[in-house]
Amino acid sequence: MAKTDQTHDDTHTRDEFHDLVNMTPKQLEQWLDTDESKAVGQKKDGDSESTGHHMGREIVEILHKKTSDYDDEDMARMRKVSGYIKRHTAQRPDGDVEETPWRYSLMNWGHDPLKK
Repeated sequence: MAKTDQTHDDTHTRDEFHDLVNMTPKQLEQWLDTDESKAVGQKKDGDSESTGHHMGREIVEILHKKTSDYDDEDMARMRKVSGYIKRHTAQRPDGDVEETPWRYSLMNWGHDPLKK
């Protein structure tokens, strides 16, 4: 891939990530400390923390960085986060979602579907 193509892809990745992650680092940190946050998501055998909860902590780290400090791992995480949020929001359940595992899981990934 040519350098200009990579730069375009990285710009798209950053823009999409920051469009989809609609919680501030402080909001996400506070959310990750709640029992509701810790209760949702899939855990691998032996893990005490769900994949989404772990990713939430990584999202906070990314949000605290300057764009110029993003590395390849950050870019890969941003693509993973954007993909998850897009897939999960497409599966929105019917009815009030305010206190649902669906919303809580998305919030672990930095996206509150009820936030305007």
